[in-house]
Amino acid sequence: MDISMVLAAFQEVLHPMMILSIVIGVLVGIIAGAIPGFTFTMALILAFPFTFGMEPIQGLAVMIGIYIGGLSGGLISSILLGIPGTPSSVVTTFDGYPMTKNGEAPRALGVGIVSSVIGTIIGAIILFLLGPIIAKGSLLFGPWEIFSLVVFALTLIAGLSGKSMLKGLIAGCLGLLIGTVGVSPTGTVRFDFGIPELSSGFSTLPVLIGLFAISQLLINVEEIKSTVPTKQAASNMKKLIRIPYGQVFIDIFQEKWNVLRSAVIGCFIGCLPAAGAESATFISYDQAKKFGKNKAKYGKGHPGGIVASESCNNAVAGGAFIPTITLGIPGDVAQAVMIGALILHGINPGPALFTQQPILVNSIYVVIILSAISIFFIQTLLLPIFTKITAIPKSLMVPCILVISTVGAFALNNQLFDIILVFIFGLIGFIFHKIDVPLSPIILGLILGPTLEKEMTRAYQMDASILPFFTRPISLVFLILAVGSIFFTIIQLRKNGKEKTTPSNQEESQTHL
Repeated sequence: MDISMVLAAFQEVLHPMMILSIVIGVLVGIIAGAIPGFTFTMALILAFPFTFGMEPIQGLAVMIGIYIGGLSGGLISSILLGIPGTPSSVVTTFDGYPMTKNGEAPRALGVGIVSSVIGTIIGAIILFLLGPIIAKGSLLFGPWEIFSLVVFALTLIAGLSGKSMLKGLIAGCLGLLIGTVGVSPTGTVRFDFGIPELSSGFSTLPVLIGLFAISQLLINVEEIKSTVPTKQAASNMKKLIRIPYGQVFIDIFQEKWNVLRSAVIGCFIGCLPAAGAESATFISYDQAKKFGKNKAKYGKGHPGGIVASESCNNAVAGGAFIPTITLGIPGDVAQAVMIGALILHGINPGPALFTQQPILVNSIYVVIILSAISIFFIQTLLLPIFTKITAIPKSLMVPCILVISTVGAFALNNQLFDIILVFIFGLIGFIFHKIDVPLSPIILGLILGPTLEKEMTRAYQMDASILPFFTRPISLVFLILAVGSIFFTIIQLRKNGKEKTTPSNQEESQTHL
């Protein structure tokens, strides 16, 4: 570790134009992440051409700012509307939106912001200290290890099943089934039913918008009693709502181990190609729930749920940069765009980058940390305005969100079929809500199913035997964790069932007496 290179990187970054570039990038990312359907990956692609004429570090600063801001921006609509701004912010809705319905939107937003900032900084520190070492370790992950990791992630369906494990498992299987539509890993088209648009499979975004956004809008339509705003809503619109950072920092301190554990999980999974932030946040939430003191409160408005999701979500950035700059291997689409930006400016990612351009590498660490600080100040300034969304009458909010959601779905592939999918899955989500079938397992199955199948196919193409799944140590560890997760969930469900029946039995005995 050369301190002189770190100091040189700070000198390179800490001047007005660079800071302005970071702030603009973070602002664009936050807005892109907050709009359901308009992902920060799309914002990165749109911003890419504007960096052509910039200096390499300045161009990267804009792109990194968008990336970090986009990861955090998804919490806004997730908490305020119960609609994930990005696929990785699905888990934030579990406790964020219930807190909003309980009148604690400012507190929930504050917890989300601070968790995002801390997660980003921890990810940057791990990237700085252990980047090359972790990158070499990630090379040990073949298709067998990734497959076993995904199997472990899929066992979380049991923990997301709510009151009925059977309904949760059915929902998870439905998600896996949806993920099989389209081109298989071997190149054959299946389950397209002669519909050309289905030959490429279901895009995650239209399904996500339909299940969470449209279904929630249909629920809101049922609750609309009048199109005239109430006096209470009008007074809330005029009132400047502030984030109670005193309470927020108390919440964060109480969840300090949750923050650290979730950030490490996010950074670790972020450095694995194809694993993704979505699976990381689900695993982080599951671990927070298992080790939390108030397990029963998760999913009903517990700050720990937001902490687990957002600190993990943003720590993924630090992890994702590890294979990108050390090996030249992108972990996701956003990192592929980052590699494109590096190559465009004459920078070749790889181990030699650390010796050939050490100031540039250290500048990336500094930009990530400054982006985290920008998240805090920008969202602190803007979110008191955003919180007024909760005071808008549902009769006005529903059509506005409907338009934004459909435009976001259309913008993904510029095809009308995606809008049709949004409404179909919106109706499915609404029906499932009525019969108490959880939606989260569907998304988990849809996101992880294709990865599971792809890695399994790769594994059998390399070795037709099943033995490597059990003889390779890392793969075996994840399979053991998967079995342990299932048993732990079953024990917890039985324990909760006994706790629910015991008070009723006591009441009955007291009644007889």
